[in-house]
Amino acid sequence: MRRFFGIAFGLATHVLFAFTVWHLFWFLKGPPPDDLQTSPLGLGAALGVDTLLALSFAVPHSVFLLPSVRGRLVSAGIPAPFYGCFYCVVSCATLLLTIFCWQPTAVVAWRWAAPFDSVVTAAFAASWAALFYSLYLAGLGWQTGWTPWWHWVRRLPQPKRLFVERGAYRFLRHPVYLSFLGLIWFTPVVPLDRVVLIVVWSTYIYVGSVLKDGRLVYFMGDTYRDYQARVPGYPGVGFGPLGRVRPPLMLRRDAIDSARQ
Repeated sequence: MRRFFGIAFGLATHVLFAFTVWHLFWFLKGPPPDDLQTSPLGLGAALGVDTLLALSFAVPHSVFLLPSVRGRLVSAGIPAPFYGCFYCVVSCATLLLTIFCWQPTAVVAWRWAAPFDSVVTAAFAASWAALFYSLYLAGLGWQTGWTPWWHWVRRLPQPKRLFVERGAYRFLRHPVYLSFLGLIWFTPVVPLDRVVLIVVWSTYIYVGSVLKDGRLVYFMGDTYRDYQARVPGYPGVGFGPLGRVRPPLMLRRDAIDSARQ
């Protein structure tokens, strides 16, 4: 019976994932420019609710990936092969809560005039293509929990996740986050509620990128530190935690070499 429920949970998780992606596409695409609606709550209350909704996805999506949090939850009873599915369910649930409870506003912050509106719409579609390409490179089965769950279904040993520097990862460390950033920003009409989404989720992407670097250093050690020293987090970022980060040991060696010279 436990095995039956484990298989059913994994399958239901991925149905939920597909359902969420479908609704996320239309949510981020936004309403037609001439069909903006206004929440009955009023402008101030609507923006407050939207801020909380945006945070309801952003915070758990980063917190539940922390090694310390994962370790506690696995120790508390979530089997390790199902943690990816559990994380996917939490992410989908918070996204659907955000989508279905979102409070629209008709106050426009800015609007792209023709022909730039068509360019922005094309960039939105390209961001979706880039997102799935990046997820493919990173391992979509790891993102949704499919890979560890499918190994459990087939009674195989749990696989070790490896980092492969290929494709877009040769030029930036966070192509998935960069693609998601395009989904948030590229919309022809930007009402005030979309501004809230842009601000909150752009902040989340920055924090999430830094936390992801920390997780990969935790799991991979010097292999990822060397990668950080060679590849920036995002194109054109030359400073801070999302630039090229030289490991402390490498910095000490450079200081010693300079002193010797």
